[in-house]
Amino acid sequence: MKITVAGLGYVGMANAVLLAQHNSVVAIDIDAERVEMVNNSHTTIVDPLITEYLAHRDLDLHATTDPKEAYQGADFVVIATPTNYDPDQNYFDTSSVDGVLDLVQDLAPHATIVIKSTIPVGYVSHVRKERPGLDVIFSPEFLREGKALFDNLHPSRIVVGSDSPKAHLFADLMATGALDTDIPILFVGATEAEAIKLFANTYLAMRVSFFNELDTYASQRGLSTRQVIDGVCLDPRIGHHYNNPSFGYGGYCLPKDTRQLLANYQDVPQTLIQAIVDSNTVRKDFIASDILAKDPQRVGIFRLVMKAGSDNFRSSSIQGVMKRIKAKGVEVVVYEPTFDGDEFFHSTVTKDLESFKADCDVIIANRMSPDLADVADKVYTRDLFGGD
Repeated sequence: MKITVAGLGYVGMANAVLLAQHNSVVAIDIDAERVEMVNNSHTTIVDPLITEYLAHRDLDLHATTDPKEAYQGADFVVIATPTNYDPDQNYFDTSSVDGVLDLVQDLAPHATIVIKSTIPVGYVSHVRKERPGLDVIFSPEFLREGKALFDNLHPSRIVVGSDSPKAHLFADLMATGALDTDIPILFVGATEAEAIKLFANTYLAMRVSFFNELDTYASQRGLSTRQVIDGVCLDPRIGHHYNNPSFGYGGYCLPKDTRQLLANYQDVPQTLIQAIVDSNTVRKDFIASDILAKDPQRVGIFRLVMKAGSDNFRSSSIQGVMKRIKAKGVEVVVYEPTFDGDEFFHSTVTKDLESFKADCDVIIANRMSPDLADVADKVYTRDLFGGD
């Protein structure tokens, strides 16, 4: 079975490694440096388990930038290229997925295409009408940054937007690569699969927003956020999970997916989805104003990354806070050891932690770190539980 994986980000890497345990996998990316890394058994993303599997497991995995080498003869093509919400179009920019479909249609028209990239509701239905000769399936991913392979090895569920024999075969391929057994597998309509992805992520964003607004209320009214959360979460229907206050939801998925779901609600009555999108802006406004109330002279940003164990800066909530503080004329310095450059949004970036801690009178951290323990009196964070 030859499987082509298009895109070597965290979704592509996690799927390529999982499937390469039992199949011949060719990964393709437009970035030659990423391709070279994979061919030298190095991961393109921060994910300890992927690093371990590339180094120590017998994987049939090769990477290339050549479309003919990648696509010709493929039985399955897994698309894991980036998509993003385009505010001007009020729609996901699916051009990267469209580009892969063009190549597959030309080089491997009989392959079954499995889209893992996040797409708007109704996209596959449109593609099937526009490209009737292609077998196109959507199978959403539910992977966490830094733990993407782990989540593929121990999946909460496998969802496939088709009930065809090839859809069942693809589900079997994913399940065979996993370590768990008795994995819930759902075969649903293509449009239902697209909706599952967007509604799942929007629910997670809603939960983040709920506990953030609980924290905003408690802090403004002089209450103990921790005591309120502990009492609320003892209800088993709520549970002690995903409840740690933060500066807002961010990362690859939640900001763009909530906006895309809202766009899909055109002509459908709603208030909650809009509120989830708006709440993230309100939370960042509150955090920034709370910091500015301390009248800081120089504010330190401790890490741009979304969370520990990740190298992703994309839409991280701390960036929104940083921009609001800078807009008020306050000097901002960034500590980010993984950033390759001297400036980020016109603020100095340093890798010298000691000088960073000494030079800033307020240090903001979305998540507390042992590295800041000696300057805890300078640190502004909403982190209660020391985790994501």
